[in-house]
Amino acid sequence: MPFSRTSGIDRRLFLTSVLGAAAGVAGLSGCAESSAATGGEGASRAPLADKVPAGTALKVATYLGAQQLQFRLAKLGELPFKVSSWVNIGAGPDVINAFRAKSLDLANNAGIPPIQAHYQGFDAKIVAINITRKPNYIFATKPGSDIRTVEDFRGKKLAFSQGQAQGVVLLRALKKAGLAYDDVKLVPLTSNQFLTALQSGQVDIAPLANTQSPAYLAQYEAKGARGITTDVVDLLNLLWAPVSVLNDEAKAAAVAAYIPYWAKGQVWAYEHPDVWNEEFYVKTQNLTLAQAQGITALANKPLFPPSWAEAIKWEQETADLLAEGGFVKKFDVASLFDHRFEGIAAKSVAEEYRK
Repeated sequence: MPFSRTSGIDRRLFLTSVLGAAAGVAGLSGCAESSAATGGEGASRAPLADKVPAGTALKVATYLGAQQLQFRLAKLGELPFKVSSWVNIGAGPDVINAFRAKSLDLANNAGIPPIQAHYQGFDAKIVAINITRKPNYIFATKPGSDIRTVEDFRGKKLAFSQGQAQGVVLLRALKKAGLAYDDVKLVPLTSNQFLTALQSGQVDIAPLANTQSPAYLAQYEAKGARGITTDVVDLLNLLWAPVSVLNDEAKAAAVAAYIPYWAKGQVWAYEHPDVWNEEFYVKTQNLTLAQAQGITALANKPLFPPSWAEAIKWEQETADLLAEGGFVKKFDVASLFDHRFEGIAAKSVAEEYRK
């Protein structure tokens, strides 16, 4: 196996530094011993209600307000429940902490956060899947770097976020290149620290999202920074929620009602890049139109599969990859999916967005 368990990396140090003190207080310090979700609450198998009961409310994650803006621009109408708060949150570790604090009911993340939550002993389930076929990240080098391929990562300092999508993209790229953990220096950071770490030379390489990389390269390419592209994808863009939320009949119905809005909003943004560039990136994120166009040119076509079989297979491979490195204990990821919601997203979009 290319990944060694005998690396000098302290796995608890990663968990503590990446997930933060709040997670430690919430019980992370004991996860290395238990290393598995307790499943104490038990997931409901009750059929989903056909209608959301009056008075139902959810606290929903919305990174930078993108979801509400998509819903408004796409003219999707009012949600059939009250959103008691739109929580501006995106990073997986932050979402897990918000779930624990009961300040969030539903979030949009990649495939790694549900695995990380399971490892921490927190019960949550995936309720919707959007599959991405093209890479969402490139590996950006610090200014003045001579790194040109993933094989050149040997001996270099790599920004690594265990609890986020960027982490699994890096691990998959290393494995594909035949590099072991001991061949590189993994620097535990959260993704919002990656740009600063690159600019300061704290790390040699960081995986940057397609929304970040054009601006970074425009600023630093003349100083020797470059982007290294690979065919490694972060396959899953998903909705997930705590089991305690999904066991509430009214809230589960509201989650089911939200899924079509989520899917249709992404389809609308994909089909209307010019409007989305202007209304979101230019007006709310203060990017130039050229920067916005650079981002949307890299966008994935949304894909909401009727079956979750491919998603479950990919999620298992991801969990196994983390287990190989000693970051989590091996487990069956099938327990992370609530199949009551399977197919809801697919039924809400045109056939071309189902395959």
